[in-house]
Amino acid sequence: MSSTEPMPKPPPLPGRRWHLPSALAAELDPDHATRNGRPRRTARDWAVDFALFLIAVGVGLLGAEETTKDPNIPYGLEVADQWIGALACAAVWLRRRWPVGLAVAMVPVAFVSNSAGGAGLVALFTLAVHRPFKYVAWTAGASAALSAVFFWLRPDSEVPYLVAVALAVLLTAALVGWGMFVRSKRQLMVSLRDRWRRAETEAALRAEQAQRLAREAIAREMHDVLAHRLTLLSVHAGALEIRPDAPRAEVARAAGVIRESAHEALQDLREIIGVLRASDGGDESGRPQPTLAALDGLVSESREAGTKVTLDNRVSDVSAAPASVGRTAYRIVQECLTNARKHAPGAEVAVAVSGAPGDGLTVTVGNPAPPGDVPHVPGSGQGLIGLTERAMLAGGRLDHGPDGNGGFRVRAWLPWG
Repeated sequence: MSSTEPMPKPPPLPGRRWHLPSALAAELDPDHATRNGRPRRTARDWAVDFALFLIAVGVGLLGAEETTKDPNIPYGLEVADQWIGALACAAVWLRRRWPVGLAVAMVPVAFVSNSAGGAGLVALFTLAVHRPFKYVAWTAGASAALSAVFFWLRPDSEVPYLVAVALAVLLTAALVGWGMFVRSKRQLMVSLRDRWRRAETEAALRAEQAQRLAREAIAREMHDVLAHRLTLLSVHAGALEIRPDAPRAEVARAAGVIRESAHEALQDLREIIGVLRASDGGDESGRPQPTLAALDGLVSESREAGTKVTLDNRVSDVSAAPASVGRTAYRIVQECLTNARKHAPGAEVAVAVSGAPGDGLTVTVGNPAPPGDVPHVPGSGQGLIGLTERAMLAGGRLDHGPDGNGGFRVRAWLPWG
């Protein structure tokens, strides 16, 4: 996929979004999960926030009870500790909006207040969920370091100092690990959605490319087939226009050729339309495709239209040539005869075909300079571009250009395995 292609918007999330975190819902469906640029809380968010608030309050009450049991702490400090803990628990509701600020603020608050310990743990967990590891590392490191100082200044009467510090560090590491696991899981869901969006975009681009290639193939086929018929019509109609007093038999013959060419053009057009309508896109719906054996009929048709054509077919067994190779060679000769009628009227066209299995099939079509001035034909060169592409698709090559004597020559080689 090109880097300049815009990523399509993801489709609305299937089902209800209440069970998703608001941050994740905003990533997956930004149009429906945000309000004023901020994620809207889902039912799951309210449940989780209330649960974490209760955890902070519960841990805070345990800390307040420990403070009350300590006879070395004055009553005024106990009251201040409880008020600070209550405010810290209330601040838990702001954890989604300011995760970094709340976590950083809770480090010194939890150091001076036993009752704020639960709020500090919730703030650290929230930071690990919503922010990269560099923020979490500094905050968790500061919290662990202050825990060692805290237990040194206010030792627990029932737990040894080293055990208390180890438990605090272990609890901090567990919270950080849990939060990072939740964050990585959310990032995985977002990456899977992005991968799905890219796959959808690539599939659409492949489908568009396939349609474009199909249209180009149909356009080449239509150009190769119809251009040949229409030039025959143009040649005979021009002859009737120039010689209105021609003998009746000659006029009837020219009219018959015009009628037959028009009928063939309509048949070819019906074939192409039938290919477009066919469900399998194959060529079985129309008449049999031309092969190398049909070159004699093509040359005879051009001769009847007044074009001087010589055919040197040195392929001993034309029926042995693969159908795709024969069809490509036929289209090359057909386009070259059409170009000769348009750009070199009156000049003799020489067609040479040679080849064998293993050596490939060589098709050469050339004509000398036209005997007179030829008016410019709009759109010249498009047929040769199509022939070059057709030969390349068949695994061969095609060269064309002036022959040095004022004429023009086309030479193609096609693989014949």
